[in-house]
Order: sequence, then structure tokens, then C-alpha cells
Amino acid sequence: MPSKRITFDTVREIGLALPDVEEGTAYGSPALKVRGSLLACVPVSKSAEPESLAVAIDLEQRAGLLAEAPETYYVTDHYAGYPIVLVRLSRIEREQLRDLLGAAWRFVTVQKRRTAARPAGRKQRNSRR
Repeated sequence: MPSKRITFDTVREIGLALPDVEEGTAYGSPALKVRGSLLACVPVSKSAEPESLAVAIDLEQRAGLLAEAPETYYVTDHYAGYPIVLVRLSRIEREQLRDLLGAAWRFVTVQKRRTAARPAGRKQRNSRR
């Protein structure tokens, strides 16, 4: 169990220390974003447990977290198809949260770079199929 209660205020404090992270909202819920892309937010789906956090993460990393610590990390059907892991804030330590948000930041920034590098014509061709 965490030594000090983790809240979204803790998430905000850690997240805003990362480069280019800003506060915002996602579906009306408090969120942190990296240049407009979701990093973490309070989940809005009723399928998420109270006092949870939704964090953007690579699906492979999510699988590892779920296998290693299912008491802390989980996913519901609503989030299963998205690169998101849900975190029980009552079960995570501050240092684990710092590591998780760092991994999420790396994931989001790599995804942004890949999207920016994609040729514009490629997007259009795929959308016509």
C-alpha cells in the first residue's frame, strides 16, 4: 500500500514536471496532455473503478503491467481496444507513478512523431479504402 495517498493532484504535480505537458480536459474530465495528445486523465467510463487514473501506454507495456501487478493495474472492456491502462491510485506508490507517467510520456511523444512523419498522401489513400 502507498505510504501517502495518491490523488489526481499528485498525478498533476508529477506530470507537469515532464516536458510539454499541460493541463486540460478529456470528455470533461481533468487530464494531462502532451502537445494536445492525452497522457493521463480521470476516466469517464462508468466501467472504471472510483479513484482510478487512465494512462496512455503501449499495448505491450500494458500487458506487462497487468501481468506483474493486477492489484494496481487493470483494463475494462471499454478501454481494451485502446492503448490505455487503468491504475488504482490507492495501490500505486509515488515512484511507480513517476515511472508510469514517464513511460506514458515517451509513448505519446513517439506516437506524435510517427504521426507527424507520415506522408499526407498516405492518410488520404487509406481513408478511401
